[in-house]
Amino acid sequence: MDFYVRAVTALSRACGVAAALMILAAVLIVCQMIFVRTVMMESAIWQSEFVTFILVGATFMGSPYVLLTRGHVNVDLLPLYLPHGARVKLALLASTLALVFCAVLLWDSVVWWLEAYEGDWLTSSIWRARLWIYYASMPIGFAVLSLQYVADIYCVATGREMPFGMSPETRL
Repeated sequence: MDFYVRAVTALSRACGVAAALMILAAVLIVCQMIFVRTVMMESAIWQSEFVTFILVGATFMGSPYVLLTRGHVNVDLLPLYLPHGARVKLALLASTLALVFCAVLLWDSVVWWLEAYEGDWLTSSIWRARLWIYYASMPIGFAVLSLQYVADIYCVATGREMPFGMSPETRL
């Protein structure tokens, strides 16, 4: 299981790097779009749509890394009042519910992606981009996020990590 945790950690970090590169690409493309529109006085056909898709994709692709680094919004008030044993149970319950939620979204996003791929869905703009390429970030992101939740549940259940990142002595 140690190999699993290391592999999922590496996957989550790779997703974080991919998300950062996607955001960088979006910034560069917006700059290019501004240059094309204001300096060259030409129309921008694909840039706005591409930036929208890539930023949404970065959100899905970056979610496993955010979970790995505990970068998400977290309300610690209830765990601070609980003893360590109850804190472990709460963390396991919350992570299990989140895993079930992610698994449902993974299933639905795979179905949606497959429909777009098999139906050769295109954007309605003049650019006519293939939507399955952009929709792929959803099942990839939810798959790795689900794997990260399994790793987190294992680490908390075995005592490798403290629930909510709090030591047993931390209490209000």
